[in-house]
Amino acid sequence: MKRLGLIGKKLGHSFSARYFAEKFEREGLAGEYDYSLYELPQIKAVEDFISSMDSLVGFNVTIPYKQQIIPYLDELSQEAGNIGAVNCVKIMADGRRVGYNTDVEGIRLSLNKLLGEYTPDAALVLGTGGASQAVQYVLAERDIPYQIVSRDMAKGNLTYDDISPEVMATHQLIINTTPVGMYPNVEEAPRLDYSLLTPAHYLFDLVYNPTTTRFMELGAKQGARTLSGLDMLYAQAEAAWAIWQES
Repeated sequence: MKRLGLIGKKLGHSFSARYFAEKFEREGLAGEYDYSLYELPQIKAVEDFISSMDSLVGFNVTIPYKQQIIPYLDELSQEAGNIGAVNCVKIMADGRRVGYNTDVEGIRLSLNKLLGEYTPDAALVLGTGGASQAVQYVLAERDIPYQIVSRDMAKGNLTYDDISPEVMATHQLIINTTPVGMYPNVEEAPRLDYSLLTPAHYLFDLVYNPTTTRFMELGAKQGARTLSGLDMLYAQAEAAWAIWQES
């Protein structure tokens, strides 16, 4: 049986195994492929994970290892190299480990769905991890200026304390790339003044469990248009599957 999976530090929130189990059942591949979740306490455990896993075809990578995985790979796709983050690894027939970023496919699809033809004046990107890197890449593709918001002054353009009413008014798109609000901490939301949101705002939360996050709820109450990370999850998964199927 060919093996696939997801590595991350904590995976209780993940829908990926269920998604692929349903896909394999639907497509008559249930006896041919297995997709499982693998919690790794630290990234260096990936070496034992790969060496101990027979018939490993590839795996996805999630928080907090999308950037940390890179030194353990032999090669990056051009896009993954440009982004500086990997969420999909393919194990080649000769054992080489090649990193890709399929998050960008999901982000492109999601922003098209949320924004349509509209181009906001600017965006706020909450967070600085691997998912943030992919979001920044897609925003640059769409010529949408952005500022990065971080709790750490050294990592972003702004801290949460710097988000003034003027900043909120001039950044109509707000994208949460952090795990804040993710199951099981569903009552949490990024630290913003949600009363400053308006129907002119668009909120995209990369979190998909729950499918409606507190961030989205608070935005919708102010009339903002919102989108969860579920479409992104499905799109990046299908893009990863296509990579694993390439000869």
